[in-house]
Amino acid sequence: MLKWIEATGKTEELAVRSALEQLGLDRDSVSVEILERARSGFLGFGSSPAKVKVTYEVPDEEPAPAPAEEPAAPPAPAEKAAPEKEQPAPTTRTGTVEERIRAFLTGLLAHMEVEAEIHISPKEDNSILVTLEGSRLGALIGHRGETLDAIQQLTNYSVNRGRSHRVRIHIDAENYRAKREESLKRLANKVAAKVVKYRRNITLEPMNAYERHVIHETLQDYPDVITYSTGTEPNRRTVVAFSRGKHVY
Repeated sequence: MLKWIEATGKTEELAVRSALEQLGLDRDSVSVEILERARSGFLGFGSSPAKVKVTYEVPDEEPAPAPAEEPAAPPAPAEKAAPEKEQPAPTTRTGTVEERIRAFLTGLLAHMEVEAEIHISPKEDNSILVTLEGSRLGALIGHRGETLDAIQQLTNYSVNRGRSHRVRIHIDAENYRAKREESLKRLANKVAAKVVKYRRNITLEPMNAYERHVIHETLQDYPDVITYSTGTEPNRRTVVAFSRGKHVY
């Protein structure tokens, strides 16, 4: 279910930030429509703030549970049956997170008939970087990293299943993500320069959540530019929009 709020600010960027702070969401989780652009006026007269409409998605409300039925009368006492043997408690998955990651990926790579060394490096932000090294790992990366994204998603699901505290697992192969990140940063700055020069919005091609995050992060301090995402997966896109007025922090 879609909901929206309106927010104002001295600039379009500050109006969007105000809405995100109210919602507790990040920029990639919302769609933004600029209702009114900021006006500086003359000598302080005639100025007006920017106004934006921020749309976000919330889970549909679950139907109220049906009223409980009256408890049935207790059955008549029966002959005492022999006590049943106590069933053993279900076993839980064991092993450290690193062991579970290695076990899952080892099986997956064997199934894909791909040989690769698995290097696991815990990071300070409670995430884990997994680097796959080997020759001819293009099959693990796929077109624009789609296969690598799928492997990462499956690994996160398998390792975090049954855990109360989730850990984020990032998987890279042949340094693909670092190279892609640098390429996205160059693209973001190039597009932002065009947006400012021609004062028109530019919508980028569909990207996954990680790639959209790189665009948002790269341009978060770029003067006279705001970014937001629009559309639904897998065709969700990032919009680089012109924002009149200077950023105030």
